[in-house]
Amino acid sequence: MKTKQGHFLQLTTFDIKVIGLVLMVIDHFHQNFAPFGAPAWLDWFGRPVATLFFFTAVVGFAHTHSKKTYMLRLYISMVVMAILMNLTQQIIGFEQVQLINNIFRDLFIGTIFMAAIDQFEKVKGGHAGKHISLGVLLFLLPFLLSIIMMPLLASSGSISLAQKLIMQALLAINPAIMLAENGAMVLLIPIMYIFRNVRWAQLLSIVVVAAIYGFFGSTQWMMIFAIIPIALYNGTKGRGMKYFFYIFYPAHLIFLYALAAWLY
Repeated sequence: MKTKQGHFLQLTTFDIKVIGLVLMVIDHFHQNFAPFGAPAWLDWFGRPVATLFFFTAVVGFAHTHSKKTYMLRLYISMVVMAILMNLTQQIIGFEQVQLINNIFRDLFIGTIFMAAIDQFEKVKGGHAGKHISLGVLLFLLPFLLSIIMMPLLASSGSISLAQKLIMQALLAINPAIMLAENGAMVLLIPIMYIFRNVRWAQLLSIVVVAAIYGFFGSTQWMMIFAIIPIALYNGTKGRGMKYFFYIFYPAHLIFLYALAAWLY
């Protein structure tokens, strides 16, 4: 596709995030208004969203001035998001819809994997044992936390109010991969990070994962359409608005949930 100036259409990181936001709102509209009969096909618009945000997280982590600050910002957002979703459901009480959304958890888990890859890549610089050990520990961390959470979740059926609050707090602060909104699909983040300088390999990895979902009959195969904006990415950041997504994401979910509850 060409612009009026004759140049092929190119997208910045900001443009890809905006595309993801638009598709996400449509998907979440379906999530909250399904009790009203919102058509199931609206859900299809959300299938490429996680992949788009995974890609922008890879770009952001690779180019940030401070990876520790980047990870801390995502972790705080993950915890705040979990608390907000829980409080929203407790206060409004719209039982027809469950708010399990927390893309920040997926992205933070992704940064843990990317930090592990960074450690493996530092092996050539010396201290191989240290970097390999730390890399393996970081990569296994989301899985180990999942194992720890299993007995706690299994015993959540008959617990007191105090225990329930502790459980909710543990869930909020825990970057376990079993708690990730998109599950094992989060592993696409470290794959794309490994190939962060090889665009065709990133696109191929998305196609392969989409094909796996398609093989098992899941509509998540539609994530394959994320390769279009990613293929058009021109390697630039674009407009700023760093914190817009961090605010818009929980805000629009709370608004849609409250609106649906009020109308219901």
